[in-house]
Amino acid sequence: MVVNWNAGDRLGACLDSIAAHGDGLVSQVIVVDNGSSDGSAAGLEARPGVTLVRAGANLGFGRACNLGARQAAAGDLLLFLNPDAALHAGTLAAVATCLDAPANARVGICGVQLVDETWSVARSCSRLPRVAGLLAQSSGLDRLFPRLGQAMVEWDHAATRDVEQVIGAFFLVRRALFESLQGFDERFFVYYEEVDFSLRARDAGWRSLYLADVQAFHAGMGTTAQVKARRLFYLLRSRLLYAGKHFSRPGAVAVALGALLVEPLARTVLALARGSWSGVRETWAACGLLWRWLLAGRPPEGPGAGAHGAHHA
Repeated sequence: MVVNWNAGDRLGACLDSIAAHGDGLVSQVIVVDNGSSDGSAAGLEARPGVTLVRAGANLGFGRACNLGARQAAAGDLLLFLNPDAALHAGTLAAVATCLDAPANARVGICGVQLVDETWSVARSCSRLPRVAGLLAQSSGLDRLFPRLGQAMVEWDHAATRDVEQVIGAFFLVRRALFESLQGFDERFFVYYEEVDFSLRARDAGWRSLYLADVQAFHAGMGTTAQVKARRLFYLLRSRLLYAGKHFSRPGAVAVALGALLVEPLARTVLALARGSWSGVRETWAACGLLWRWLLAGRPPEGPGAGAHGAHHA
C-alpha cells in the first residue's frame, strides 16, 4: 500500500523495489494517488500487479490508507510503505518468517531498520507521546536531553526489540488487527495517525516489534519536505488532536499551550541561531495556520500529505 502525493521518481523506484523483492509474498500493490500534479501517477495502470486508486484530491495520509486497504482483495498482512521508501532483497521474507513464529503471535505491528543512501540507520522508533515528553519537545529540551522526548534518538536501533511505536514509512500490520481497529483515525490528516493506531493496538493487547536485522530504504521527510510550513502545521495540529483524544483535559491544555505559545519561540530561537530566516518565516506561517484552524474549527485546505517525515522535525 503506497500513498502518493507528488513523489516524483521516488514512487517508481519504490514500486520497482516491490516488483524485484516481493519474494512471491505480495498479492497486490495498491497505490492511492492523493491528487498529484507532477505526473508521478501517470502510467501506473500499466504496471503489472498494481492497482491505482485515484482519490481526485488530497485526502490526507490516514484516510488514503484506509481507502487503499478497502481495495485489498487478499492477504493476512498489510504493508503501508512510503513512496520515498524501498524494499531490499529479503525484507518481506524475513518479516513474514518472524511473524509466523509462535512467540510472535501477538505482534500486530512490525517495522524494520530503515537506512538511507549511505546506509546510515534512521532513528525510526518512538515512545508513545506523554504530556511531559511533548512539553519537552515544544520547549526544545528534548534536543538537550533526548530521553525526555518522543523520538528514541538516543538509541542506536541496533537490536531487535519490542517498542511502543514504529514509524509509518514501513508499517506492517496484521489485517485482522487493522480491521478490528477500523483502520487509521481519519481526523489525523497526516502525522500521528500511526501513533494513535499503535496506542490503540497496544491497548487491545498487541505488540509492536522492531527488527534490527532486516533493512529497507527510506529517504526521510518524504514529499512533505516540499511544503515545510504546512508540514509543521499538520504536525502541531495532529499533536493537539492526539492530546485531546488520549490525555486528560489538563494534560491536553498543557500540550496545546506548549504548541501555541512555547514552541514558536523555541523554534524561532533555533532558526536564528542557525542563521535561517526561512526557518523563522516557516515557523510563524505554520503558527498562523494553526491559529486559523483553531479559530475556524477546521483546517485550511492544501497539500502536504503524501508521505511521512520525521515526527521530531
